Amino acid sequence: MDTTVVERELELRLVLAPDHSVPIPARLTYLVDDPYAVHITFHIDSGHPVDWTFARGLLVEGVFRPCGQGDVRVWPSKSGARSVVLMALSSPDGEALLEAPTAQVSAWLEQTLLAVPPGTEADRLGLDDGLAELLAR
Repeated sequence: MDTTVVERELELRLVLAPDHSVPIPARLTYLVDDPYAVHITFHIDSGHPVDWTFARGLLVEGVFRPCGQGDVRVWPSKSGARSVVLMALSSPDGEALLEAPTAQVSAWLEQTLLAVPPGTEADRLGLDDGLAELLAR
């Protein structure tokens, strides 16, 4: 299995009110052997990082237009003169609205798309090889 990892550290903003947000250090991670998912780790003051995993396609689409429903929604916006991507995350433990710089998210996503082009994700899972091996028995 290919263990290529595409990572990027960046500072997100946790939006607490329309005119108030706080910085949240985060890491975006993409694993070639988990090709449909993106992982975001938030380093908050609790001492335990908070991890979220959702579809890479959701984040790719959310850079350009509102998408998602339920636990994860993503959409483009502006914060002053800056282009940002907003991510609304919801869980039984609470909800969060996060703001990420579009340029940094887009550059990282581009690297993930070069590592595993859209439409080739299933090839990375080795399902055909595994199925062939099972059927050969």
